[in-house]
Amino acid sequence: MEIAEIKVSYSTNQVDKIKLVNCKETFEFILSKWDLDIIEFQEECKVILVNRANFVLGIYNLSKGGISGTVVDVRIILSVALKCNASGIILAHNHPSGNMKPSEADRKITKKLKESCDLIDITLIDHFIISKNSFFSFSQDGIL
Repeated sequence: MEIAEIKVSYSTNQVDKIKLVNCKETFEFILSKWDLDIIEFQEECKVILVNRANFVLGIYNLSKGGISGTVVDVRIILSVALKCNASGIILAHNHPSGNMKPSEADRKITKKLKESCDLIDITLIDHFIISKNSFFSFSQDGIL
């Protein structure tokens, strides 16, 4: 009996590799990859995968939810990161309300993801909450 394998891939044939070096640049990069027509309507979560030098390997669209939440499955995040041979990840999700304050659920999932990443030597670099015009960085705020 043959067992199917789920394939996650990224292309390394980019001419210009993108290096993320600070929160402002990372926010601008994230925003450039977001559908701005629904950023204020529907919550989404994406994972940015980077190598040891913080060059972007790719972006994984993790989930789309409703107005006030979306699913963040740590096992899926880590399986994608391992499959892509990522050294670090940046989690990003939007708050359609525009309120950049992290919820208790945001704090819990960040803590759970960080602890899980530490077990397999992948760095959780940051967790961003974004809107069209603003962002909150767990790392910048000293929570991570």
